[in-house]
Amino acid sequence: MMRSKYVVKSVIVFVFLALTYTVEGQGQSAGKLNLTLRNVVHLAIHESSSVKYAQNRYENYFWRYKNFQAQFRPQLILTGDLPNYYEGTRPVTQNDGSVQFREVGYFENSAQIAINQSVPQLGMQIYAKSTLFRYEDLIHEYTNFKGDPFLVGITQPIFAYNWMKWSRKTEPLLYDEAKKHFVESIERISRNATSRFFRYLQVQTNYRLAENNLNNSKDNLRIAETKIKLGTLSENDYSRIRLSVLSAQKALSQANIDLRNADFELKKYIGIEQGSNIELIMPLDMFLFRVDSEKALMEALENRKESTQYERRLIEADRDLTRAKRNNGLAATLKGTYGTTNIADDIPGVYDNTVNQKSLRLSLAIPILDWGKSSSNVKLAESKRDLVVFDVERDRIDFERSVVVQVEQFNLLKSQLEIAEEADKVANNGYNIAIKKFQNGDISITELNISLSEREKAKRDYIKSLENYWTAYYRLRELTLYDFEKNQKIFYDNPLLRGLIKSSKET
Repeated sequence: MMRSKYVVKSVIVFVFLALTYTVEGQGQSAGKLNLTLRNVVHLAIHESSSVKYAQNRYENYFWRYKNFQAQFRPQLILTGDLPNYYEGTRPVTQNDGSVQFREVGYFENSAQIAINQSVPQLGMQIYAKSTLFRYEDLIHEYTNFKGDPFLVGITQPIFAYNWMKWSRKTEPLLYDEAKKHFVESIERISRNATSRFFRYLQVQTNYRLAENNLNNSKDNLRIAETKIKLGTLSENDYSRIRLSVLSAQKALSQANIDLRNADFELKKYIGIEQGSNIELIMPLDMFLFRVDSEKALMEALENRKESTQYERRLIEADRDLTRAKRNNGLAATLKGTYGTTNIADDIPGVYDNTVNQKSLRLSLAIPILDWGKSSSNVKLAESKRDLVVFDVERDRIDFERSVVVQVEQFNLLKSQLEIAEEADKVANNGYNIAIKKFQNGDISITELNISLSEREKAKRDYIKSLENYWTAYYRLRELTLYDFEKNQKIFYDNPLLRGLIKSSKET
């Protein structure tokens, strides 16, 4: 069964790759998958273990919220003992107060149907129930019935902490945080996939540069061997050229190891087969637009979980302070019932000629001497609330500043990209010219190595500039949960809850 699921998943991934991956260039190896950055991000947010965790976490909060809502809906419960049989001896209190053991035997059967309803605004519990009790004495051979055909009751705390009222404030906020955190988590996965993509791309570029350097070094060595025979090249220069070949071989070997490690890490993260032969395509499809900082900040405050989180933290601080104050003084609970009751020799008789039953009880608890425990609890809660207010304000300022800074950095990347791209072209042309000059004997190996270093540095700087752009792009999406490319809020469907969220809204 597990094998069949694995095969099906492999087929789905293969079809997805075959249909969506852009293959650029004609001279490519058979079976090689050319992946763009968007391909890698798409796979990461659909196939990675990280997205599975995010989906399960959101599902957990969904059912937690559903469970919370159910607490405040009517609960219809049927209970009973069918049957309750006992035969043996038990101590029986006599009329004069003495206790004697007597042989007893009986059947007891009971059933109760009740409906309970919470009133969160008042912290009240209301219930209505109907009960029926049958008792059969096996020793004295008689049977009777007792029942409460109809009974309603309330339990009303007075001057007490109302947990229901506060939970109705905090639980919706917790669920809203979970929804926003789900979207944020997927955007973070996109950013992490981007980092892995560019690590692989950098290593892949290093490998290609190392291959190219080795080929050029071998060509240089062949030319040097001819020149040394003709006596036009010194032994010192010849040795340095041989050394450059060895260095290029060592660099290629290290680049191969790094490429294997990056290959394994990327494939594991995006959930494709380790045996796949992949090659990354330089992500040049940038969206070089300016982002308005006020627009970004507005979207961040509306879409991110932080705004909801700040509100919830302040409410929880007020809740804890209220609880400390309520537990500091008089606590009272009012309980009352009203209904009908009866006893009879058969079931119909229980419901005939019933009599009223009423009850009312007020329970009190008043602290008299607690050595300052209650007052210190209140002071502690007040102090914690003041600290939460301070922390929330500081966190809000830090968050807003991080959004504005990210927008500013993103808007400055265009010029950096253009400079890095031009430097890469210049350095690459300079190296090609240097190779020809060296082979013609116009420059030394030292000058060639300098040109080589400049080309490699320019290439790495250009890739780093691309990485900075795309990382900033996905970081901006993560910070605002807004797609500035499409001018819309970011939303992701959770397949674990498909159809459930819509139906829950309807109910």
